[in-house]
Amino acid sequence: MCLVAFDEMRPQGNGLRHPYSGYDGWFQSQDPARLTEKMQDAERVFRRTGITFAVYGEQEAAERLIPFDIVPRIISGAEWRRLTQGIEQRVQALNAFLDDIYHRQEILRAGRIPRELIAGNAAFLPEMIGVRPPAGVYTHIIGVDIVRTAENEFFVLEDNARTPSGVSYMIENRETMMQLFPELFQMVKVRPVENYPQLLRQSLSAVAPRSANGAPTVAVLTPGSYNSAYFEHAFLADQMGVELVEGHDLRVVDGHVAMRTTQGYKQIDVLYRRVDDDYLDPLTFNPDSALGVPGIMDVFRAGNITIANAPGTGIADDKAIYSYMPEIVEFYTGRKAILGNIPTWRCSEPDSLKYVLEHLDELVVKEVHGSGGYGMLVGPTASKKECEAFAAKLKAKPSNYIAQPTLALSTCPILTEKGLAPRHVDLRPFVLVSDRIRIVPGGLTRVALKEGSLVVNSSQGGGTKDTWVLDD
Repeated sequence: MCLVAFDEMRPQGNGLRHPYSGYDGWFQSQDPARLTEKMQDAERVFRRTGITFAVYGEQEAAERLIPFDIVPRIISGAEWRRLTQGIEQRVQALNAFLDDIYHRQEILRAGRIPRELIAGNAAFLPEMIGVRPPAGVYTHIIGVDIVRTAENEFFVLEDNARTPSGVSYMIENRETMMQLFPELFQMVKVRPVENYPQLLRQSLSAVAPRSANGAPTVAVLTPGSYNSAYFEHAFLADQMGVELVEGHDLRVVDGHVAMRTTQGYKQIDVLYRRVDDDYLDPLTFNPDSALGVPGIMDVFRAGNITIANAPGTGIADDKAIYSYMPEIVEFYTGRKAILGNIPTWRCSEPDSLKYVLEHLDELVVKEVHGSGGYGMLVGPTASKKECEAFAAKLKAKPSNYIAQPTLALSTCPILTEKGLAPRHVDLRPFVLVSDRIRIVPGGLTRVALKEGSLVVNSSQGGGTKDTWVLDD
């Protein structure tokens, strides 16, 4: 199956797109040898900074450098305004959905979502029923994965409402580009992303519980240095000017969560946690967890700490729930979704399962709770043997999977030895929700570096690019 992709710089037969005009003029004047040298400089910067990620299940090269391409992905100001309108609408709906699903469950009563999709879902936490977080915000940091298929066609691929990662790469990508090509940023007016850590701290402080005394104390909870995203945890804590803590640094003191300091224990008001729900509190969830804080859920239920993102938010980015997002957006906002969904077959439904099994070589099949590109099948690039093996998995546990058509994801150029070459991309803008919604102009562009590949995840051989939103 041959998919014709929209090229964001040079669409077929249409010449150069306007957002790239300033960059293209600069690029044409560059010596290819200098650009190759700059690529090597970028790699040295990333290596020196320690921008790596861990690959689970691989003994060799478990710590990898994320490949970085020096050709930016450029989005016009008008395109960005449309995207932000759709993202804001979606984020508002997601938070309203979470509040409803853990309280009145009106969307279930209205029959807009099947009740069994919630009741039997591992991401739904009964412990959150009747609990409302401080300021009523459930998911404070959201990464919305967006794909483009044409000049004016953008779709949400998935919502990351638990612990979205990658924002540190967005910031480091920009810093590296400004270091390598300062003259470019004088020629092309690009909106800034480097103030994200300050916006994150402002946003987290704005949802502190009422029990906070004075300026709220914020901390970042990490599982530790062996976690694949540890670099990001440490980076964000440092950039925000807050403490990076592990579970053993915290304890419950007088109804509050406190961290160990040289002057004794100090109360924490807002905890930006990068620990999964199951490991957050061994007294409530997994009793074997050494990563969380015993009793933190009692403090949370009492309203004495803000946990960002709140426990139980995983139900909002479940891929089976995703298929109902158009209904969810309309139910809570009263308007049709500005950003559309990709058509999705729920394999738990017999007719959908039958269709998916018959068209496996045409579809992308994903685990409902999967992430990072693991546990999925890209039908058009899979062998007959791989399709047969996946069909067996589908038949054994159909409710664990959804399927989507293979989209012609848009392409952006990367720099290769032979010059510019198109590669498929997606975009993860980062959204902050508190007293208002803040969206940093840009996000993390992930790129499938292998020619023809549609898988952009770094764990599957993808890389990243700096994302420019033009200030026009």
